[in-house]
Amino acid sequence: MTDSLTALGVRLIALFMLAGKTTLFLGEAVVCSITRPIKFRRIIEQIWFIGWKSMPVICLTATFTGMVLALQGYPTLRRVGSEALLGPLVSLSLISELGPVLSALMVTGRAGSAITAKIGIMRINDEIDAIELMGLNPLRYLVAPNLIAFLIAMPLLAVVFDVIAIFGAYLVGVRVLGMDGSAYFGEMSNYVVLHDIVIGIYKSMSFGGLIAWVCCYKGFNCRFGAEGVSAATTQAVVASSVLILIGDYLITSLIN
Repeated sequence: MTDSLTALGVRLIALFMLAGKTTLFLGEAVVCSITRPIKFRRIIEQIWFIGWKSMPVICLTATFTGMVLALQGYPTLRRVGSEALLGPLVSLSLISELGPVLSALMVTGRAGSAITAKIGIMRINDEIDAIELMGLNPLRYLVAPNLIAFLIAMPLLAVVFDVIAIFGAYLVGVRVLGMDGSAYFGEMSNYVVLHDIVIGIYKSMSFGGLIAWVCCYKGFNCRFGAEGVSAATTQAVVASSVLILIGDYLITSLIN
């Protein structure tokens, strides 16, 4: 009994220490992001890497997501004589939920893992230690640009995801299933309001900050060797994906 309580206490202390370390890491990164000097060139490079280079996987995922939504939603709506509401069904599902979440998951697997691996390799090659020996803050050069870039790129990618998915659903609903095209977009404009769009953008920004936080932290604190970088990358992707889903629930419950 005593051994069990001791083990539980050790785990709780380790958990609180981890929470404290990650919180301090995020706080210092935020301070570096809003204080001078701000590395604009580095931020632009990361926006290009996170945003533009993620476009192929975002477009492909969005297209088939919209098509599947149309295939699943249209027969159900037709049973109750509401097939004209396919547009609102697809758009509301995408803008406030599926768009931010799926785009964040795709970016986590593509860009988040790469950033974790890159920072982890710099850690095991002592490059981060070299930056510190030069009297510079590595968070300002490695973490702050990624944090700002994720906050900018994720809402843009979510918007692209939503637009492409809506048109993918249009192709299936109108061109394949025979729905009236004017009703698809007409009913959409009657149901989608600015509040839904704001929620989607807020979620995507939150997920972007979460991805940058977890992936950069795991890269900074990875163990030495190739195995350490591999483990840190895997942990970053898994933790980010799980936290995105948990965060989506919390944000939705607070807003609604």
